[in-house]
Amino acid sequence: MNTVTIGVASLDATKGRMRRAFRGEKQGAFIGFASLELLWKVLTPKRWEIVRAMTGTGPVAIREVARRVDRDVKSVHGDVQALLKAGVLDRAGDGRIVFPYDEIHVDFVVRAA
Repeated sequence: MNTVTIGVASLDATKGRMRRAFRGEKQGAFIGFASLELLWKVLTPKRWEIVRAMTGTGPVAIREVARRVDRDVKSVHGDVQALLKAGVLDRAGDGRIVFPYDEIHVDFVVRAA
């Protein structure tokens, strides 16, 4: 199973993952956000719906994404652009949109203020 972890990671934690990766230690796929607020800003409910609809599907056209989430192409296009900019989605060589994972693990901790 090709799993990605989406979570909150400090700059120090991210640098630590990079150092371990450069030493050859497997790190697994990780999409990190600097804060929980940023994670929620980027991954709105409608965008989560897009990510979930694309999980395990391979490259698809934006029209197909819109069909799968039952939304108009223009609004899906805007959300896909935001997810591409944040590094959550990627473009395949032919220009289609891809989320190359079969499974998503969400990981973050909320502590008392």
